[in-house]
Order: sequence, then structure tokens, then C-alpha cells
Amino acid sequence: MSGRRANHRIRLLLFSFGLLFVVAIARATYVQAAQHDRFTKMATTQYRETIEIPAARGTIYDRTGEPLAIGEQATTVYANPQNIIDAQRAAVVTGKALGMSADALYPVLKDRSKGFVYVARKADPLKANALAEQEIPGLAFYPEELRTYPQGGVASHVLGFAGTDNRGLDGLERSLDKTLAGRSGFETIVKDPFGRAIDVVTSRPERAGKNVTLTIDHQIQANAEQVVAEKVKEYNARGGTAIVMDTRTGAILAMANYPTFNSNNFSTASPDARRNRAVTDAYEPGSTFKIVAVAGALEDNVVSPTTRFKLAPTIQVADRVIREAHTRGTEVMTVKEILSQSSNIGTITIAQKLGQGELASWIDRFGFGKPTGIDYPGESSGLVLPLDEWSGSTIGNVPIGQGIAVTPLQMVSAYATIGNGGLRHTPRLIEKIGTKRVTPKRGTRVVSRHTAERMMAMFRDVVVEGTGTEAAIPGYTVAGKTGTAQKAENGRYVRKYVASFVGLVPAKQPRFAILVMVDEPKGNIYGGVVAAPAFRDIARFNLQYLEVPPDAPETRVAGGATNP
Repeated sequence: MSGRRANHRIRLLLFSFGLLFVVAIARATYVQAAQHDRFTKMATTQYRETIEIPAARGTIYDRTGEPLAIGEQATTVYANPQNIIDAQRAAVVTGKALGMSADALYPVLKDRSKGFVYVARKADPLKANALAEQEIPGLAFYPEELRTYPQGGVASHVLGFAGTDNRGLDGLERSLDKTLAGRSGFETIVKDPFGRAIDVVTSRPERAGKNVTLTIDHQIQANAEQVVAEKVKEYNARGGTAIVMDTRTGAILAMANYPTFNSNNFSTASPDARRNRAVTDAYEPGSTFKIVAVAGALEDNVVSPTTRFKLAPTIQVADRVIREAHTRGTEVMTVKEILSQSSNIGTITIAQKLGQGELASWIDRFGFGKPTGIDYPGESSGLVLPLDEWSGSTIGNVPIGQGIAVTPLQMVSAYATIGNGGLRHTPRLIEKIGTKRVTPKRGTRVVSRHTAERMMAMFRDVVVEGTGTEAAIPGYTVAGKTGTAQKAENGRYVRKYVASFVGLVPAKQPRFAILVMVDEPKGNIYGGVVAAPAFRDIARFNLQYLEVPPDAPETRVAGGATNP
């Protein structure tokens, strides 16, 4: 080899090394300048991590201080697959400790394309602690809260439920989410090469959510739920609702529905079972709606309880012929008898004397056609036809509870108004937020005390000798009204019914307004037979539980007998 050829090869080699050096310098410059942020972030995540620390969710209590929704301690297990040394061993040990499938865990733990994966959300803290003692590189733990409902299904429709992330998804859990949730904290930690925390760099403490106290009484609620469930099953009905309201304050002591569900297992419940029918469902009320026409006519001095009417068994209203629910001949009946015997013809006659405009006004004043204002989400307004859309026959339909749709809450509120001397209180479920008592809204005068007292006297006759005798409670005076409403489908009435009873007890000084509604009972359809006994059972329990003194040494019951 000549010296010239050797020098040429040396120069070529030097040139190649020089070119490689220039490329390396250029690449290093590009990485440092153009991709600095990306690689810095990657490096940081390998030894530094910010972990959110969820705040404890506030507890929901009933009026007696019994917890209805609480947070239980749990531990969430997560992993950084990039720091997992032996994915197969980690999957086996983790699965055994937490009671999970190792086969399902293995592909998750070996996927090094991810820097964070959940292994188990809200695991049993004892099991998680046992796993932590194994000190498997790449696994980490943080405390979390599991929302539970210690009363099981009691008040589930009222409470709703919170999801895996402890955010409210339904009911009061949803509407009060900001109040209950508090504020999350965080910790930024430094990790060793195996992913284990060795220091806390920065942190912010979490702030627990506020506790909430409801007006619900878990004993009254549980009893109402049991009674409604029994009646729905007894009559093979589609569903049922019961509401217990304190007439003096508007406080809801119970709001029961069937079908029902358990908030602890909300994901397995159907939408139909989760629906709070008491506030979301509207139905044609039938004869319980007669409270409006009669009370309005009394207040306007159109009639008195003793005003007499000669009533045929049918009445022509525009193009409609309306009949009584029960066959009878022409009779003379007082307003008092019209209500106690639930006469459709008599009620329509009273409404005609009152007039369409005034009847529409009284419907509005009693709160129908608009939300009651209860502190619960998703309340329905019902369905009330505007006066300018009334036809000639509307004055024959609406007074007897047809052609109008109301919610159970609206109806029980109307009766509570009469039981409270004509003063309406906004229904409410929330008693306290934190330690601060929620101030109830001022009551609204609907009818005079004189009118309310006369209505109460007539409602007592309904139970003593009218259609509601099955609602009688020995030792107490009871006032109320039965309702049997035919349901409409596709604009036509079908052979399906809603049976209801709304009552007040003790009638002399009402403590409770109680509504029971059974949707589509089979076999027997009448409110006095289906719903009135359920009212009686609920009311009797409440009177005994709250130790309300009897107001009648002897109470007349069906058949003229008396019970001490």
C-alpha cells in the first residue's frame, strides 16, 4: 500500500468521525432546544408524582341524628407498569392479596406504555395494607373514601347515590354535591428508582365536605316503605307512593316509593326503580282534587257546608254527559254530603257556581301547575291547562280531578295547607347544613282559618261515615279524602286506575298530612279500599312512635260501633 493511499484513507476516516460528531452535536442541540420540555417531563415523572387526596364527603343524617349516608375508609391501589420489575409475580401476589384474578391483572401490569393504571379502586384497607407489606416495586397506595348507606334501601329515592369518584349522581347526593364534596388536597412526592415514595415536596390538605341533616325520620320512612310495598304486592299494582308531611312546618318525615332499590347497589337498579315518583310523576288525582272547588267556593262565600242541591244522577256539561261513580237516583245533598259521599255531580255543580275563571285561580293558589319549591332536584310541575285553552266541558272534568295532572307532593301539600289553618308551607327535606339550621320560608295564606276549619269538619265526615271509613284510627280523629281516578292513554280513558287517600291526623290539631297512592291496582280499584288502610297503618305507627296523645276517647268507626 502506498503512502498516498494510506493518507487518503486516514483523511476519509477522520472526515467520517467529524461528520458523526457534527450529527451528534446537532442532535444534542435539537433535543436540548426543541424537545427539552418533553424529556424534562418524562424525567420528572420517573422520580416525581402528584397525587390527589380526595376530601371526605359529608355525612347525611336523618332528623334524629341517625346516619343515612357515610364515608367508609378504603384504599386505592395503583401501579406504574414502567417500574414493575416482574409483572407475572406482581400479578400473582396482588391477585391473591386483593381477591382478584391474576390473569386479568398481568396484561395491565406488563403494559409499559402506561405510567399509571388503577389496580383496585376503593379496596378493603386491611387487604391493601397486607399487599403494601410485600413492597412490590411499581405498586402504590392512597387512602380513599367509599360512600355507603348504612340503612340499606331506606330513603334511597331521597338520598340518591354517589359514584366511584364520590360525586353525587342522583337525588340529594347530586343536588348537594358541592356542599357534601368539600375540596380535594394533593401531595407531590419524590420516588426512588423502584417507584417508592421517599419524600413529599409540596402538599395541600384536603377540606372535608359539610354534613347535612334531613327532615326525614328513618323509622317513619322505613315503616312507610314497608306499608307501600305490601299494598303494591297485595294488589299486584304497578307502583306506589307515600308521603308524610308535618303540617305545621312543611317538613317531609317520609317519602316512600315502590319499586325501590338499595343505594349501595345502585348500578344494578333499573331506571324505573330509581325514580322518585313522589316528585317526578304526575297523575290524574280523581276525587282528592275536589278539595280545590269546595274550598274555593267556601272561601268565596258561594256556598256553605249546609247549602243544599238537588242532584240528578247525571249532568250535561257542553258535549259531555258525566255520571256518578256509583248508581243512585236524584237526591238532595248538602255540600257536606257532596264531599263525604264524593259526589261528582255535586262537585261539578259547585264548580259551575264558582265559575271557570275563579276555579282556575284557586287551582293556581293551591299550588297546582307549578313546582312546590321543595329542595330536591327534578320536581315536576304537573299539567294544568291554561284558562284560555279550556273547552266547554273542562268545568266538568277538572273539578273532579280529570283532565289535570298533579304530583303526589303537590297533593299532600294542598291537604297540609288545610290542616295548617289555610297557611301553606313550602315542602322541605333539608333541616341543617353543617351546624347551620336552614330557615324555612314564610308560609303563604291560601284560605282563611274559618274555611280551613269547615273543610276539616267535612273531611272528618268522609272518614266517619263517607268513603274513607277504612282510614279510621281508634282513639284519634281522622280527616281525609279518597280518590279513584281512571287513567288515560293516547287521549282515551282505559280500564286502569289510580287509588289514593290523603288524610290529616289528629284532625283536631293535625300533626301529619299523609298521602298514599297506588298505581294500577288489580282486583279492587277504590281509594277507600286500597289506599285508606295503608294511610291508617302509616298514621297509627307515626302517632305511637312520636307519642302523640289521643284526641278522642272514643272514635266512631265503620258500622256505627265505637272503640275506646
